[in-house]
Amino acid sequence: MFKRAVASSSRAASASLFSRSYVTAPKIKQTRLLIGGQWIDSESGQKFQTINPSTEQPLADIAQASAKDVEKAVAAARHAFDKGPWATTSGYERSRLLNRLANLIEQHAEELAGLEAIDNGKAFTVARDVDVAMTVQCFRYYAGWADKINGKTIPIASNKFFSYTRREPIGVAAQIIPWNFPLLMAAWKLAPCLASGSVSILKPAEQTPLSALRLGELIHEAGFPAGVVNILPGFGDAGAALAAHPKVDKVAFTGSTEVGHLIMRAAADSNLKRVTLELGGKSPNIIFPDADVTAAIQGAHFGVFFNHGQVCTAGSRVFVQKKIYPEFVEKSTQLAKARKLGDPLHVETEQGPQVSQEQFDRILGYIESGKKEGARLTTGGSRVGSKGYFIQPTVFADCKDNMKIVREEIFGPVMSIMPFEEVDEIIARANDTEYGLAAGVWTKDIGKAHYVASKLKAGTVWVNCFNVYDSAQPFGGFKQSGLGRELGSEGLDNYLETKTVTVQL
Repeated sequence: MFKRAVASSSRAASASLFSRSYVTAPKIKQTRLLIGGQWIDSESGQKFQTINPSTEQPLADIAQASAKDVEKAVAAARHAFDKGPWATTSGYERSRLLNRLANLIEQHAEELAGLEAIDNGKAFTVARDVDVAMTVQCFRYYAGWADKINGKTIPIASNKFFSYTRREPIGVAAQIIPWNFPLLMAAWKLAPCLASGSVSILKPAEQTPLSALRLGELIHEAGFPAGVVNILPGFGDAGAALAAHPKVDKVAFTGSTEVGHLIMRAAADSNLKRVTLELGGKSPNIIFPDADVTAAIQGAHFGVFFNHGQVCTAGSRVFVQKKIYPEFVEKSTQLAKARKLGDPLHVETEQGPQVSQEQFDRILGYIESGKKEGARLTTGGSRVGSKGYFIQPTVFADCKDNMKIVREEIFGPVMSIMPFEEVDEIIARANDTEYGLAAGVWTKDIGKAHYVASKLKAGTVWVNCFNVYDSAQPFGGFKQSGLGRELGSEGLDNYLETKTVTVQL
């Protein structure tokens, strides 16, 4: 994701980091709920353990939010939005607070990256150079929008009236984020919400609560009023209570398509609250013979194995034209074999463990199905070591479109390679999926690139690159990959309502 977007911001940090070979794990500073500006235990007193996926050992006991805590958070958020100082905070002041938060995140970059490494398992250097750097960029981008939210005047048929629109904050937003990019997904949700003047109840994934809780401390340090951001670590019951709450005006969710369906039903049955969903994907990556084949092989490798394959846009269906298919398979296999797997706190590690036992078992199950259904395993396919959720980078060749590993989202380090012959054939095959999040096209023929991009049913199409993001670019999916868009001006629209005012002159 992303290496082009953040390269310039990480050079200085890299220079100092690589004088070391190993990073010390940061101290865990916060484990409680944030409600109304106070760090408190849950109503039930229940806690859950967050596990280090490298060692399978507990990291901390985290306060577990329930429906009762949701009630308290909604009350705090409603007060902050309806009656508190946030209701009269100017766009200029919101911009200043968001920029101050971005500066604090940047100052604590290595600490936050270390929390992601021990809680999620991602390589420290990736967490610092991608997750934290793009989190900073996201908050700064929306800080620039906060004082530029404008309505417009509208000439209407009768000149006896003056008509104009106002863009007003939507209110209380429930924001439910996944475990694959914990800090960055919090930024994608919080930054446009706060820029708009809305308030948030953020529920981090139970697998990875640590960076969101530390972010909550930085939000307090930046000076945001109490109740503007509330953070509820917990399980699905807390998320369900938020989605169904009648005093929540908006729910934003990133996660599985299955849960996305449940959230839409709950929103419809409660108060018809606004919903945006960023869901699953099974992205095609199409390589034509006139491409820069070396770049395409490297790009396809990055498209699948980045973040251990735990990326919703992962280009895990790799379609290669027959003319270059043997070379592509051989060199992709070599790249996968050379990938550095190990402790995420070691600076040379490229791939750490999968996030959890559940995900580890799920991925190995898919690998077994690939073997049974006749795909040709060229490398990987097994766990590494006896401790930690480490899985070898895995490549399957000669896959068929109807195989389970080709049809379903694996969310792990598994590449499926398939040959094709003609342009229109591969467009039909690429679109033959319930998902439509992203796609890649590799060719030097600009006409072909634009033609294929126009035919692919996907919210993002990368040409001669993959996983390139920026906070200014709208992101979201077609079909069952989601509803609405995040980032860019479209991401801000999710947290605004349009009001029309007409005055008789």
